[in-house]
Amino acid sequence: MRISFTWLPVVLLGLSTSAMAGNFQLSSTDIADGKLMNKAQEFNGFGCSGGDLSPQLQWSGAPKGTKSFAITAYDPDAPTGSGWWHWQIINIAKNVSHLPAGAGNAANPLTPKGSSQMRNDYGVYGFGGACPPQGHGVHHYRFTVHALKTDKLELPADASGALTGYMINANTIGSSTIEALYQRD
Repeated sequence: MRISFTWLPVVLLGLSTSAMAGNFQLSSTDIADGKLMNKAQEFNGFGCSGGDLSPQLQWSGAPKGTKSFAITAYDPDAPTGSGWWHWQIINIAKNVSHLPAGAGNAANPLTPKGSSQMRNDYGVYGFGGACPPQGHGVHHYRFTVHALKTDKLELPADASGALTGYMINANTIGSSTIEALYQRD
């Protein structure tokens, strides 16, 4: 009986990609995986009255070959048919490993030099907090740091969330996510 191992390189390639990103970790003092966010991370508008404060984020263990980072915050549960982009910040230098709370406020000079905050689905450049429809149940907010294989993403200032997400994903060599929760009853 002869056993064929033609699939082995494909499996090993998949394992090595996962292993490279295995040490890449995102953490926060403000949000936690599977836990409800505070009112500080709720949007201020659209019927919500929160602090609209982006959470503190820090990361470590970026994969070899990382040339820059991007941060995204996305709600797949928004009743839009396409989810909701709460935050996209691109072109974070590879030597940066954290963002302080409030860095998503475009009026604050807390974003890293050379980075760009893209327009979110509220139509604002910067962070827009959670504001699920009242009585819609728990929403999942995926805060993700992406290690990118390029120094800079070239995007128009008014790029859509979908275009920005596409370019981020096309250049991601590793990522780490905190999936925080929020609901309004």
